[in-house]
Amino acid sequence: MSIKTTSRVFAYSRYDAVPVLTAFLQLAYVIGLYFAFKRLPIWAMIPLGLVYSVSISWNINGVSHNFLHNPYFRSAFLNRCFSCMESITCGFSQVFYENVHKWHHVGNADLPDDQGETVDPLSIYKHGHDGRPENPWTYVFLSFFRDDPKAMFKEIWRRSPRLAMWGVFEIVSFMALYVAAGYFNWRFIVYFLPFWYFGHCLSYLNGYYLHYGGNPDVPIAWGVSSYHKLYNWIWFNNGYHAEHHYRPRVHWTRMKALREEIKEKQRVAGTRVIVPPHALGFWDKDLPRRQWAEDGEAVKGAQQVTR
Repeated sequence: MSIKTTSRVFAYSRYDAVPVLTAFLQLAYVIGLYFAFKRLPIWAMIPLGLVYSVSISWNINGVSHNFLHNPYFRSAFLNRCFSCMESITCGFSQVFYENVHKWHHVGNADLPDDQGETVDPLSIYKHGHDGRPENPWTYVFLSFFRDDPKAMFKEIWRRSPRLAMWGVFEIVSFMALYVAAGYFNWRFIVYFLPFWYFGHCLSYLNGYYLHYGGNPDVPIAWGVSSYHKLYNWIWFNNGYHAEHHYRPRVHWTRMKALREEIKEKQRVAGTRVIVPPHALGFWDKDLPRRQWAEDGEAVKGAQQVTR
């Protein structure tokens, strides 16, 4: 499933120009929000703020996510610049995100151990009870406050002090810009921050249904997939999430081919597939109940056979 390109700019595929371009467009949108706030009435700014919220989830789960697994550029300098730009646009450090996401793939939405701990810090079971997934409401709206930047910094520092300082630089960069924006127009920041927070909540909503109904004990069924065409077109094949957890380094343009390669294995394993995009996973007609057997194994029927 390897992919190569003769491009002197892009490391894996010229198609990566598309997520790169859209990331620049999102940054332009954020800047546009700031200047539009002075000119448009609040009733017009609210839907524009909601678009920004959705764009945060789109970026984290599409542009940024694919970038973490397969950095877009051959040049380390360009990759670092892009990481900084992403941090400013979405309002959180890409270096720190990469650290959290690394452990997400190590644990793969694992169940708590005897001490109630999970390897995956994003596991939907981490704050659940009796082996059940956490309530989606608390997962979506509280996960934002559960990150421990200090612990993440220490872990990154042990691996690479230079990388840890880049993460701090990214945090300082977006915070400095937000403070500057608030200094020149405090009303804009009061307007902006709720949409920024809500955007990260939407990302956690997406993440919840990327794994709700998956099987933490079967690698090919760790994730939950959605093959909604428009969703995958806009979110750069983020819907192929069971496939992604099974082969994390496969480039986003190769997800359909990977799906065809392992489709029969998925069917046998009962890999879960939902019809709507993951952010609307609660609308899936075959949504399993948030219920688990006393021995910790999934209740029969929780794993849906791939359609």
